[in-house]
Amino acid sequence: MSDGGGGIHLLCLTASSGVPLYCRSRGTSRQLPFSVIGSLNGVHMFGSNQDVLLAGTNTENANVVWRVFSDSVTLIVLSLYESATDVYLNKLLENVFSAMVLVVGLEDLVNIKNVERLKRDLRACYKLIDSFLEMPERTGDLTQCVDCVLVQDGSVLQDCLDTFTQAAQSNFGCIMMSGKVVVATEKWWRLAPQDVMMLAWLVASLVPCTSRDYPVYLPQGSPTVPHRLLTFLLVPGVEVCILCGPVPSLQEVERELVERFWKPLAEPLKACLRMQVRSFPASVPLDRGIMGLLLINREQSKCLYTVQANPSEDAARQDIYLPLDRRRTALRSFYTLAISRYFPVERDDGKTAHYEEFQAGFTHHAVQCYTVSEDHKCYGLQTGQHQLFILFRSEVPTFALRNIATKTLLVFTKEWAF
Repeated sequence: MSDGGGGIHLLCLTASSGVPLYCRSRGTSRQLPFSVIGSLNGVHMFGSNQDVLLAGTNTENANVVWRVFSDSVTLIVLSLYESATDVYLNKLLENVFSAMVLVVGLEDLVNIKNVERLKRDLRACYKLIDSFLEMPERTGDLTQCVDCVLVQDGSVLQDCLDTFTQAAQSNFGCIMMSGKVVVATEKWWRLAPQDVMMLAWLVASLVPCTSRDYPVYLPQGSPTVPHRLLTFLLVPGVEVCILCGPVPSLQEVERELVERFWKPLAEPLKACLRMQVRSFPASVPLDRGIMGLLLINREQSKCLYTVQANPSEDAARQDIYLPLDRRRTALRSFYTLAISRYFPVERDDGKTAHYEEFQAGFTHHAVQCYTVSEDHKCYGLQTGQHQLFILFRSEVPTFALRNIATKTLLVFTKEWAF
């Protein structure tokens, strides 16, 4: 992530002995000295020996969070960014460990027999881990939902994907563009939301190629037994992905199925690329005061995200109203504020919880909230199935935010059935 000066450091060590496995940094050219790494791990280990859980701490210019996973791996993140909240940093560590499981499997992380070999194996997930440290054009790392794209020819692509996946002897398939899902099979959506999100981020982090056969472990669904992820480049920037077992072979699918199924749909596939900036067609009407939005379907664990909701408006201005990085930071920060303070979070046991105790004592849950800043305004609303967070231009009247947000939600849920 990036919001001006600062940097972020990620440390991975063995929980029992404190041996460093890797260190990744972004936003700064300076590596942490070994003495600092040892001190950060040492104070956590000292607390553990005294039956004290050290979860995080804040200084004047830095936030530090510690997490131990499976009693075997300690992850430490040190962030110098002002916008890096504890909610974000904890989700970052969860994503990083899931990335490690996705690539090397849980067994090798829980039972560490050869540290040097594990270090070499973990190099394969460096690009995926680094993608979580950046300020991406997706929000799945924060929402734990898969980023999606709405297209005009979705039904045509869906029908072709279903028959193609069945011909490839699988029930799990999707079409992906820049880490965002265009369409997916029913079984793909039934995978754990975190698994779907991690697969999308993995594909986006890999070097582009015409086809690949990549072994993956599903962090939630199959952390110890690998599956095969087959990907095929349909047009530049658009891939079809299949999750399968030992059969079929990569060559068999590429030679006998890919061209036969997808060559007739070259134009609809190329049309998907036009949604890369906005994530939905230009025909979707939006208020001109909207700079960005994040729409989450809570039941299906998928989301739409853009910070260029009206690209024609931005193009008409010689100087962009608010830089894109600033828009990303503002919208992500508002989402974090809303879910940590106002909107309840559903736990695995079906109950609700809050990241903060702000609502303690209240007899109801907030369903709408807004903030007003010097250069932008934000508005969020929640229904039983959806959450919508909108980034507005500062000149939009505050009293109009609710009406615009409500109409925007209706456009996506009624007209596009998202």
